[in-house]
Amino acid sequence: MVAAETKYFILDFDSTFTKVEALDELAGIALDGSPLREQIVEQIADLTNRGMDGSISFRESLEKRLALLNANRSHLERLIASLKVKVSDSVKRNRVFFEKYADNILIISSGFKEFIVPVVSEYGIKPENVYANEFLFDEKGNIIGFRNDIPLAHNNGKVTQLAELNLQGEVYVIGDGYTDYEMRKAGLANSFYAFTENVVRESVTGIADHVTPSLDEFLYVNKLPMAISYPKSRINVLILENIHSEATHIFKEEGYNVEIINSALDENELCEKIKNVSILCIRSKTNVTRKVIEHANKLMAIGAFCIGTNQIDLEACLEKGIAVFNAPYSNTRSVVELAIGEIIMLMRNIPDKVAGMHQGKWDKSATGSYEVRGKKLGIIGYGNIGSQLSVVAEALGMDVYFYDIVDRLAIGKAQKCRSLRELLNLVDIVSLHVDGRKQNRNLIGAAEFAEMKDGVIFINLARGEVVDVDALVNALQTGKVRGAAVDVFPKEPKNNKEEFVSPLRGMKNVLLTPHIGGSTMEAQINIAQFVPSKLIEYINTGNTFMSVNFPNIQLPVLENAHRLIHIHKNVSGILAQINNVLARHQINIVGQYLKTNEKVGYVITDIDKAYNKEVIKDLKAIENTIKFRVLY
Repeated sequence: MVAAETKYFILDFDSTFTKVEALDELAGIALDGSPLREQIVEQIADLTNRGMDGSISFRESLEKRLALLNANRSHLERLIASLKVKVSDSVKRNRVFFEKYADNILIISSGFKEFIVPVVSEYGIKPENVYANEFLFDEKGNIIGFRNDIPLAHNNGKVTQLAELNLQGEVYVIGDGYTDYEMRKAGLANSFYAFTENVVRESVTGIADHVTPSLDEFLYVNKLPMAISYPKSRINVLILENIHSEATHIFKEEGYNVEIINSALDENELCEKIKNVSILCIRSKTNVTRKVIEHANKLMAIGAFCIGTNQIDLEACLEKGIAVFNAPYSNTRSVVELAIGEIIMLMRNIPDKVAGMHQGKWDKSATGSYEVRGKKLGIIGYGNIGSQLSVVAEALGMDVYFYDIVDRLAIGKAQKCRSLRELLNLVDIVSLHVDGRKQNRNLIGAAEFAEMKDGVIFINLARGEVVDVDALVNALQTGKVRGAAVDVFPKEPKNNKEEFVSPLRGMKNVLLTPHIGGSTMEAQINIAQFVPSKLIEYINTGNTFMSVNFPNIQLPVLENAHRLIHIHKNVSGILAQINNVLARHQINIVGQYLKTNEKVGYVITDIDKAYNKEVIKDLKAIENTIKFRVLY
């Protein structure tokens, strides 16, 4: 049997082991309080980048930076403290790798031992395995230069240093700069991995053997011990429909790979684009059909950045083990404020007044203009939005009535109606706040408009399909409805360039808005923070709390264990089979959680860290398994 060849791992320090360039940080510390601080720090950063991308020689870059520094030995303590908290995230979480391969991990850096050794030694890297420059100080401790007798003090220094080490085995270089690549170019390393977690230099990534967005990716590709189950950079997120950039920021901060398309996609487009996507983010215009789900080979979760989820085939998602999350509360206040504003404007006949003024007509008259105080508001759908609208309307002096198919508790002085007909007969203003379920399609049609008072005000900020638009047009033409506000439509443009077509266009005392009920900056930021947090929790921990289609489980933080996530058809005996597999392999269960709905069962099992790979194979082989994954 041939012995396995020894592996050596060569890591750069600046912008690889740490998130920052140490000399740039030192400049900021040394020049603290100087009026020229910002200008000099910027010059040093520019020299760093030029040296790293190969546009000037390393030695020239280093000499010019040190000349600008004006630093002292006393500044190094602050620098070391700063660098310790700026270690790259993927380095921090993979201490096991550093501990296991301590003898074979080397730091080869153009930086300086004085600050590198104290930082890397906390991760088990031996001081004798750190190859770097060393400062020269004068009698006052001022940094006046660097030792000239060290290979790394010269151009092509990393190549010279690695050649002197004469390592016998496989050599892997991980770094972010051209000088790191030079070791591979010289034939001294088997592979060069361009590290892009902190900085991306296209001149370097273009010549690398591999691009590694994190240390996790490097460890995963080379089958080395790692802290997480799967590199986050391999989790592909597709964001559609111009979702607020805060969502993109959150996903990228987490380390996910993000693609953005600002418009909606039709079914065929989405079928093509969904391949290899792990997380899909949409608003209300993109329909995720069963056909789309069938093309989703890696999809784990969908985020609806809105309240409704009727645009998603939830049953198809459930059958494929895809969790769906939405934003049930984030834009509630925004929709309520729009409803109140539109009620007031329609009661005062403002749309027609505004149109007249733009045509030069001065119509100063109180005819047809009313206060909202004392008027009867009828709310159809008394969920999050309907109930909050109730509170605000009551504060304005309105009498509130509501109808909901679910038995809901009245808030304040609101009165519950026993039937939709009772409410329609009674109120002066009708406001819709129902969901998009099939039963609500054409909820309000010709018969319902006939039941309303003459001269009623009608508001639809719910779903386009719940109102028969032709019946509304007829009710407006006959005067049955004297004013309407509509924000949602059965057919809406896919993007801002497509024309909006509707028979409601041009009608008197009608407010038409382009589905902007929840489109305030506050609401969009709230949604863009809330939905990603739920998706990330699910991916990282298996937590399904507030999923609209999965059994809801709130899980404790995972510590010193593996978490096995098993999604299966809701048939009897699955939990017993899971536990039989674990018992057969003599695996201790630390904690176990099970919840089911009518379609699927969701089992979370936390086990001791050590386990045989055959266990995973056996668990996946259990009949009626939909999806299985491991977290650690």
